[in-house]
Amino acid sequence: MTDGTTPTHEVRAFFTDETITVYQAYASRIADPALRAGTFVDPFKRTRMTWIKPSFLWMMYRCGWATKLDQERVLAIDITREGFEWALAHACLSHFDRRRFATEAEWRETLKSSPVRVQWDPERDLGLNPLPHRAIQIGLSGEAVDRYVDEWIIAVRDVTPLAHDVHAAVTAGDRSAARALLPAERVYPLPAPLVDRVGHG
Repeated sequence: MTDGTTPTHEVRAFFTDETITVYQAYASRIADPALRAGTFVDPFKRTRMTWIKPSFLWMMYRCGWATKLDQERVLAIDITREGFEWALAHACLSHFDRRRFATEAEWRETLKSSPVRVQWDPERDLGLNPLPHRAIQIGLSGEAVDRYVDEWIIAVRDVTPLAHDVHAAVTAGDRSAARALLPAERVYPLPAPLVDRVGHG
């Protein structure tokens, strides 16, 4: 726990009854074809691990408000909640947790065979400063990437202008205006087995 009320590891996201929104940042050469196709297509490489992030502000931290090289375009990807939960059900934590694995060797074997990797990084505030609680990052590889691209994605949206607008409000010192622009993220109701699987608590 952080302040006695906020769990340290908790999935927060914008979601509906059917979908959850995750974010990725790419160069235009990948973003534009994805927007046209409604999913990721060439030159997107399925052979590489692809990281999806439900936290908008963590995405902003990672891409520097859409200014870093090859991360100039921020995409919001609406995926099925069923797909999202499949990913977590087949995930392995990216770090050794002795509460879940008897030995480091056992963890390494599980990590090697899992198509999904989960890590928890400090959540960010509007100044992109680290917060005490964590945001989940989900790495997809192999079967998980194929399912993501072919089955889970419902819509791909360009939210680069939103990133620029929030950043402009922050730069102008108007935190309330910036906060009003943010996606309405809330705690995602993970089923109990997934809570245990990914270290949510």
